[in-house]
Amino acid sequence: MKKDIHPEFYPDAKITCACGNTWTTGSTKKEIRTEVCSNCHPFFTGEQARLIDMEGQVDRFYKKLQAREEYVEEEKRKKEEKTSPDRSVEDLELGTRANSALAEAGIENIGQIIEKLKDGEVALLEVPGIGRKTLIDIKKNLRKFGYKLPKAAEEISV
Repeated sequence: MKKDIHPEFYPDAKITCACGNTWTTGSTKKEIRTEVCSNCHPFFTGEQARLIDMEGQVDRFYKKLQAREEYVEEEKRKKEEKTSPDRSVEDLELGTRANSALAEAGIENIGQIIEKLKDGEVALLEVPGIGRKTLIDIKKNLRKFGYKLPKAAEEISV
């Protein structure tokens, strides 16, 4: 063992708990003060209902939990809002000509487009000003925004 590198060892170090319990043990410190010991810790005493809250750890945990729940609710709300059938047709970014053609046909929201697509592609192609290219753009943008297209809209008709 090298000399003068080890701390001084006290074989009769006195340990004092906040509850008042004291005992002696070996340590590198002469006196040690602790907040919890085997006499007052809930695990050893059986008082599981009592929580030891050192420096607000429980409060911080509950704040993080609350923040997580709020985040999850906000993300769910955003997702529902993104796929809402009440969204405007203009949100599909089809262009001025397609938007005005749909407006003249009385189609103002995405839910109405999906209803038309339930009858197949032909139902939308019958709208004056809507051609094959616009129909492809409508279907592509609906998928991009997370909308589920009806089966009849998936079948290609000429």
